[in-house]
Amino acid sequence: MSIKKIADSVGVSPATVSRVLNNPDYHCSSPELRDKIWNTAMQMNYVPNEAARQLKTGKIPEQKTYCIHVLMTRMDAASSDPFFQELLRVVESEIHRQGCILSKVWYRSIFSNDKRCKRENLDAVIDRMLEETDGKGDGLIIIGKCNHKALIKLQQYYKATVYVNRDSSQGEVDEVICNGKKVASSAVEYLIELGHENIGYVGSCHNEARYQGYLETLQANGLDVDSNFIIETKQTEMEGFEAMEKFSNSEKCPTGIYCSNDITAIGMLKYLNKHKNRYYMPSIISSDGIEEAMYTTPMLTTIQVSKEEMGKFALYLLVDRLRGGHRGKVKIELECRLMKRESCTSVDESRWCEYYI
Repeated sequence: MSIKKIADSVGVSPATVSRVLNNPDYHCSSPELRDKIWNTAMQMNYVPNEAARQLKTGKIPEQKTYCIHVLMTRMDAASSDPFFQELLRVVESEIHRQGCILSKVWYRSIFSNDKRCKRENLDAVIDRMLEETDGKGDGLIIIGKCNHKALIKLQQYYKATVYVNRDSSQGEVDEVICNGKKVASSAVEYLIELGHENIGYVGSCHNEARYQGYLETLQANGLDVDSNFIIETKQTEMEGFEAMEKFSNSEKCPTGIYCSNDITAIGMLKYLNKHKNRYYMPSIISSDGIEEAMYTTPMLTTIQVSKEEMGKFALYLLVDRLRGGHRGKVKIELECRLMKRESCTSVDESRWCEYYI
């Protein structure tokens, strides 16, 4: 299957198809077009580069061409979480670069919800998924939080499974992570350095390493944990907007807020922009480092997670295990970086005249 056939099917140039398949940072004219190109490539079982030429000429490839599936566990649609969507783009391009076939991407939020996993028949859910692929698949990459019981079941159907997330799978499979507690600790420590003592948290709380990191860092610095400063959300822009509304309408508010992901923090900034309440201007820091965080005003301070390294190491571990390169469980923990921007100021200083995106 050639790039030209994909281009003809989608109605774009071969150059556009090549850029989408090879470059996760390529800005397509629309997200829908990018998805259409990848979906077409998967439907046609597109085999990239040298692997395709070898198969076409009848030569036996030096290495087997592996069929890879991807499971996105934090969303049920392609555009609901920018961090995981950006990470998926890296993984897609890396699968292509490694000469493998990306044959299926699932969006199944059930696997990140412990309550739903207890309530529903996981075996039936997984069976329905596998029916879509006729049981063909060498490796699975799980992107996002995954219920422990579900993870054990899923890995049984693949020769290799790699888990990519902020938190660990507790040694069940090979994994590429950034330590959620360390991410939260770095964010809260920065707010403390700026003189903030009343520090809030917005994000997921149940079985969430970032929430534990927030609590432990406050306690380690002798600061009180105020339940009024904690708002649990599903980590969406809308819920960030609503969380900031709650803070703004409260009699007692935090001066600094750690928001567990960027897109929720962006929702908080949008609320402040809409209402322009100059009497309450908290410092806001989040984590992820999505592209959109660079284009907010004030620019969003965040703990940047290297999506490029996460995606590349995930494919390295997956392919290496499939080729028999390693047998023991491997954990790669990546360091994150504090991006100091304008959304955080010292507790007794406020340079913000207004918020807007």
